[in-house]
This record gives sequence, C-alpha cells and structure tokens, in this order.
Amino acid sequence: MNKSLKYLAILALVPLFTAGLTTDYQTADAAKSQGKNAPGRMSVQSYGSANAGIVCGDVLCKDYPGGKAGYDADQGKSNAPPSTRAETTVTEKPKATQESQTTMSSTDDSGSVLRLARANVPATIPMHQGYYNGESVYFIITDSSDPTHADIISKSQKWKVELAPMLKNTPKEALSKTYMFTNGISGDGVHGFQGEVFTSTPSQPEKYSALTSHVHVTWRDGKQPTLLDSEQKILDASKRGEVSLTEVPVVLNMPHIVWPGGQMKVKQDKTLTDETPYGDAQVLDIDTKKKSVTFIAHRGWGPDGRTIYYIVTDATPSGPAEMMGVVSSPTSAKLIANSAAVDLYQFMNGIQGSGPMGFQAGIAAGAPGDENYSPMWRIFMIGWKDPSSAQLLETIPDITAYQDAGLIDVGLARPMDSDHIVNCPFIDPFQ
Repeated sequence: MNKSLKYLAILALVPLFTAGLTTDYQTADAAKSQGKNAPGRMSVQSYGSANAGIVCGDVLCKDYPGGKAGYDADQGKSNAPPSTRAETTVTEKPKATQESQTTMSSTDDSGSVLRLARANVPATIPMHQGYYNGESVYFIITDSSDPTHADIISKSQKWKVELAPMLKNTPKEALSKTYMFTNGISGDGVHGFQGEVFTSTPSQPEKYSALTSHVHVTWRDGKQPTLLDSEQKILDASKRGEVSLTEVPVVLNMPHIVWPGGQMKVKQDKTLTDETPYGDAQVLDIDTKKKSVTFIAHRGWGPDGRTIYYIVTDATPSGPAEMMGVVSSPTSAKLIANSAAVDLYQFMNGIQGSGPMGFQAGIAAGAPGDENYSPMWRIFMIGWKDPSSAQLLETIPDITAYQDAGLIDVGLARPMDSDHIVNCPFIDPFQ
C-alpha cells in the first residue's frame, strides 16, 4: 500500500475517534458574557490578531494587557515583533537526542507542517524465550512496578527496564499470570534459570495481557530439577512437593513478540524517514536466533516538553490495534478508569506531522522518571476549532491554556464506541 492509501486508511478511522469526543467544559468567552470568569479559566480580551495563539506565561498573549509586546516589556525582554511558536526551532533535548531539532514549514496547499528530526528511529530490544503449553514464546520486558526487578532485569538483559510505579495499581482482571524460576535449570529466565511460563498468549485474547503478575517457582532441597514448560506441569510438581510457589507483588510489562501460532506484524517497507507515516506495522525485524526485535520508536513530548520516544506493542479495541499493526488486547480496557493508565493526548487536525492521525506528535502526561509514569495510555483527542490557526503545542500547560481559551476541544477517544487503551512503553532507542 502506498503512502497516500495508508494515510487515507488512517483518516478513515477519524469518525470513530470523534464520535466519542466530549467537550463538557465552558469557554471563558461564555463565562464573560455572564459577567464572571469561569472557575480556573481566563477571561478573554483582544490585543490584535498578531497575538492570536501565542502563549505569554500562563495565558495567551491576546489576553495579556498590551499583548506580547507588553509581556516582553514586563519580563525585561525586547519589544521585537512577536513570532508564533510555530516559527521557532526547539533545540533543548535530553542527552540522547541533543542533535535532534524541531522545525516548522508551510506549504501553500496544506498549511503548516511539523517536521520533527528523527521522528521515527529503529530501536533494537532484547527478547527472552519462555513457554506456553510446552511451546516457545519470545517476549520483551520494558517496564516494572518494582525498582529491584527493574534493576535486576536491566543488568541481565543489558537494556534498560523503566520503573513504572503506577503499574502496581493494575486490577487483577487486567493481568495475566507468569511463573518465574528462582533456581533449578540454568536458562534465559529473569533470575538466570529456565524461561518464564505464561498462562496465555495473544492467541487467547480473552485472557492475554502484556501486564503480568508473578509467581516464583522454587525447587525444594533434594529434588531433581527438570524443565517445566507449562502451567500444568508446574502445578503437578507443586502437588508432588517438588517445588514451592510464592506470589510476588510485582507487575512487569512483558509484551509477546512471537507465540505459538502467531507473531507481531513486520513492516514490509523498512525504510524510515522523518516523514514515514505511522503505518500498519510497528516492527521492522524479528530475530529469534539472536533473540532481538527491532521496533519503530516514535518521537513525541513529555508533560514538560522534553523529547520522549515510545514503541507500540498492543491496544484495545481491535480497530486501532489493526490500524497500527499491533496485538489486540481486550483485557486492557479494564484500565480505562484505573490509575495504572496515564493520559496521552493525540491530535486529530491542525498541523500536519508524524502523529498517528497524520498531525503533530502527541503529548504525554507522564514520562520515565516521573512518579506517574506508566506504559499504559488512556488516549485523549485534541481538535482545533479553527485548524487553519493551529499552533505547535508541546506541554500539558500548553493544552490547558488553549483549552481554557476555547481554541481546542479535548475529549476521551472512544473508537468503535469502546474504551481505548494503548500499550506504549517509553524507551531510549539510542542505548
């Protein structure tokens, strides 16, 4: 499928997203007409069209006495003519991406276009080999609710596992179960012994979840360890008194890459550019011999405007999962009102760019290192009321200011009239 058809395929889902868009907030203009300001919102005045859509501190410049020139004067800055953020170049990035830049360009036929440098980059991640009902499963480990497991696995696989404290709040019905061995046969397991044993795979969608609870399996003294490659064999060994089973209060994000009867979709056109469409697959290569998988890492913004990269492994409902070429995981819908999922804002119109809907990249409410970071994302859609005047938004305060000014609508995405959760682990693709 060529780029145009892929783009049309993405746009075809826009009505599904917008059907659930809610705008139950009051604009400041409406409050002003009643002779008062809406709680927590700014009153709207006009200081000329040159200030439209430009932010001055915590308000839009059109709301600041004297406009941007007045704001600059109060801040001790020059009174040079204001320029929109869409005309700026952003150069401050984390150490891994300091050479990256954000630029804006304009075209006569399509308006503003956001061109992110390194918008899509390859990220090679180590895979582990485990088992399901006696057959092999290859999976990755990206996040841990517990710092000890995050450190142990990071050192073992020589690839960083992010600490995601919010995962500890995952409800039991949104978790699958995984058995980990603490002794016995040496192997590829997290603790250096035989590989993990899973109780479901994406072929059992009613049970599968990339988020897993854990049971430690320990061989008792004097017992001869053997390979236990299914849950039934583990339970039988426990009944015979050969192993002890201990539940561990740790949640790991362990997305399956290859499983009995299936695997994640591999992208046919493996050429990545800054203009590569979001696409119908997220994986570039799977190598079970070298135990590695290469994902497309997408660039976006953290809550304070820092550069982040993320991969996509699974989603619910099935429509967006199929659109992105990832595993469908219905059990993730159980997170829609749970703190284990964090808000991620995507754009459905405005500035064209590398986001999943073909517009500017998204903004997350949490990022690695934050207390509220989680790889599980509750998607909100942002729509410009006047797309022709869209500006580049990079932070959560940007979203709040423009929403309070009545310039954008923000609503919970409900494609297929269903709860929408996406597993998007934030990673460092350059490690």
